[in-house]
Amino acid sequence: MKLFVKRIAIPLLFSLIILLVTSCHIQPSTQPAVKAPADPNVVAKISDYIITREALEKRLLTELYPKEYVQYREEDKPPDADSVLMEMIAEKAMIIEAREQGYPEDDSIKSPVERFRDRRLINILIQNYLQQMKEKITATESEIEQKAQADPNANRTLIKRNIENGKARNIINEYYKQIYEKFHIKKLSENYPQAVQIHDRLLNHPKTPEKLKFIRSTQIKNEMTPEERNIVLATYDYGKVTMEDWLNALCEFSPPSRPKNLNTTEGVEQLLDRVLARPLYIAEAKLLKFDEDETLLKQVKEYEERLLLSKVNSEIYKQTKESSDEQLVDYFNNNKELFKTKSMKIDLIWCQDLKTAGQVKAELDSGKDFESVKQQFSLDKKLKPYDTYPNREGLFWKDLRQADPNDVVGPIKGFYRQEIKWRVVKILGKTTGEPKEYSTNMNNSIKNLIMSEQRVALLAEYRSKMLKKYPHEIYYERIKDIDPLDIP
Repeated sequence: MKLFVKRIAIPLLFSLIILLVTSCHIQPSTQPAVKAPADPNVVAKISDYIITREALEKRLLTELYPKEYVQYREEDKPPDADSVLMEMIAEKAMIIEAREQGYPEDDSIKSPVERFRDRRLINILIQNYLQQMKEKITATESEIEQKAQADPNANRTLIKRNIENGKARNIINEYYKQIYEKFHIKKLSENYPQAVQIHDRLLNHPKTPEKLKFIRSTQIKNEMTPEERNIVLATYDYGKVTMEDWLNALCEFSPPSRPKNLNTTEGVEQLLDRVLARPLYIAEAKLLKFDEDETLLKQVKEYEERLLLSKVNSEIYKQTKESSDEQLVDYFNNNKELFKTKSMKIDLIWCQDLKTAGQVKAELDSGKDFESVKQQFSLDKKLKPYDTYPNREGLFWKDLRQADPNDVVGPIKGFYRQEIKWRVVKILGKTTGEPKEYSTNMNNSIKNLIMSEQRVALLAEYRSKMLKKYPHEIYYERIKDIDPLDIP
């Protein structure tokens, strides 16, 4: 029940979006003709964004799957291509608005995006160099044999991997030494004592005392002067490492793993040596123009957009209101069905297609043993009987709920891994759930449900507002044949 009552009917979002959006958009049947792009895969456009049929189908499949913290309600209609496409367009509009509001410059967005880009850029540099050194990295048969003789029980594949990993580490270490020399590093050791003092102040005398004593990233911004942040600890061709860089790098370590000797100038320099690796690798990558890699730019943009969308959603969710005790009781009395525990114990045979499922059902109807038919036809022959719930079955729950123990149901569809497949299901047991009486110990759970529903409504309202603000085009002819339950 603890997990169950935290869930909320997010499919309600789709009906809310359509209800709000149709007040400012013409329905598909009467939409004026819009000249569609030549690419037949494009189904919608907003500003510089295009949405493809492939992306829509992928998102539609995702929306069909039950969400872990989403309460399934049988009266909810499953998402369709129109509603999901509208949601995708609205999200693009929200991202455009976030950029208009300057969100990308917010440190909660800017800093993680920079770290993401740096990590990807360094990875491109390293992988490119290792590819050039491939012949030097590859383990020879004699090297593998030598290791195998030392340990006859060792796996040869694992031996090969360990040898090549060791060679790769050595090659990267040598490459870094070359880069280090190439960029003419100069350490400003005369500034190390200031680093020791600032570190000690932030750690032991923070403006806001904390129970756990470690430096937090917020202190760098709020408790240091601009002059302190700009103290230079090292310079190199094309750049420098400042006190701010040094502390930001420190904050990326988990507190237990942070160096314990930063109260000494030796400790400052040791951490500086570790900090230098990132900017030097990045400088090398930029010289080689890897920062212009189209795949990298696309990944960074997509990552930033995910953060922007998350921040906008968080701002919207702050508008939720606390419920009174009276409202909690009213909500429970009007939604008692949500607090029933419904379940079924089932055994099932996953089938490759509808034809196979029909054959399986015929075999079972003729009296053949369920387990033997499973071993002959099932995509998962090792699958054991298990308990299933409305939130696990989602829109397919209605295909099972009317069956009784010992009934064999099918062919019906279900969620199989990342696909929708046909199956034949045997009902082994059934729990319909008894109505519960209200008690105050349910208040937190009821509050979570109410708050989640408020968030759904607030988000739908904001999306509608963004769709009105930013012009967009939908090419309905290209999505009218999409059946969410029949996407390959």
